[in-house]
Amino acid sequence: MAKHEIVVITGASAGVGRAAVREFARHGASIGLIARGVDGLEAARREVLAAGGRALVLPTDVADAAQVEAAAERVERELGPIDIWVNNAMTSVFSPIKKMTVEEFKRVTEVTYLGYVYGTMAALKRMLPRDRGTIVHVGSALAYRSIPLQAAYCASKHAVLGFFASLRTELMHDGSNVHTTMVQMPALNTPQFGWVKSRLPRKAQPVPPIYQPEVAARAIYYAAHHPKRREYYPAWSAVKAIFGNKLVPSLADRYLARTGYDSQQHDGPEDPNRPNNLWEPLPGDHGAHGAFDDRARTSSLELFLETHVGWLAAVAGIGIAALVGGKIARHRGSSLSEPAQWGRAA
Repeated sequence: MAKHEIVVITGASAGVGRAAVREFARHGASIGLIARGVDGLEAARREVLAAGGRALVLPTDVADAAQVEAAAERVERELGPIDIWVNNAMTSVFSPIKKMTVEEFKRVTEVTYLGYVYGTMAALKRMLPRDRGTIVHVGSALAYRSIPLQAAYCASKHAVLGFFASLRTELMHDGSNVHTTMVQMPALNTPQFGWVKSRLPRKAQPVPPIYQPEVAARAIYYAAHHPKRREYYPAWSAVKAIFGNKLVPSLADRYLARTGYDSQQHDGPEDPNRPNNLWEPLPGDHGAHGAFDDRARTSSLELFLETHVGWLAAVAGIGIAALVGGKIARHRGSSLSEPAQWGRAA
C-alpha cells in the first residue's frame, strides 16, 4: 500500500482509534491524532514516532465543529494534505431510556453522530477541491440492529449510516474522486466498557463474541485503501446481526428483550460512583485493549474473506477452469473411443 499518507483519526487516544493509529503507523503514515485525552494522545504520538512516522497531537472535542475545523487546518499546515480521514470517536451511556437525561442524549448524539458530520465536513472542505481523498466511517452492527440499554449510542450509529449513505450518493452523482466507505464493527475489547457512564447493576461488557481492536484496525486500514466498496463487515457476528434484523426484526426484538440485558453485563456489581468520560476525558493512557483479553478473538475469518476477495476469486476461477477442462477432456476421450466401439459392434 501507499506510504507517507497523511491520515487523521478521531478517537485516536484509545480503543479502536488507538489500534488504527498503530496500524497506519506500521505502514508509514503521518497521522493527525484527534481526541480529548492528552495522556493517551501523547502515548499514541510516541508509538507513531517509534514506527518511523510523524504525528500531530490535536486535543479536540469532536462535538465542537470549530475545534474539528481548527484541527484539520493544523494537520494540513504542519503535516500536509489529508489523504484519509477516519471518523471513529464515540461515547455512550449504559442505561434504560427511562433513566436517561436529556443532556446525556444530547451529549452522546453530538459526539457519536455530529462528530462524524463535523469531521466529514472538515475533510470535504480540503479533499473536494483536490478531487481526491477517502473518508472512513467506523460503524457498528448496531447501526442496523439496536439493542436495549444503549439507545443514544444505537440511534447515533443509525444516524451515521443515514448520513454516510447520503454522502456516498452525492459523491457518486458528482463523479467525485473523493470516496467514502463504512466499516460495521462487531463487539470489541476496548476500554469503553470501563469508562462510559453506566447505570447497570453489574459491570458492562461487549456482547460476545468479542474481538480484539486490532481486528477492527486491520479492517479500517483495508477499507481506507479499497473505498469503492460500500460497507465492510469484519466479523460473522456483525453479518448475522445486520442481515438477521433485515429478515426477522420482530423476532430479534423478542430475543433481545429476553437476553439483551444479561449479555451486556458480567463479573459482579458496578460501582455507581466510578469516574466516566461522558463530559471530560479520564486521565492516563488507556491503550487499545479493555478488560477482556482472555475472551477476545485475535482474528476473524470474515475479515480474511473480505480482504482477500481477489485472491479467492482467482482460486475459484482456477478451480472452475480445472473442473471444466477435466470434463472437456473426458468428453473428448469418450468421443474418440466411440467409432471403434461402433466398428466392433458392427
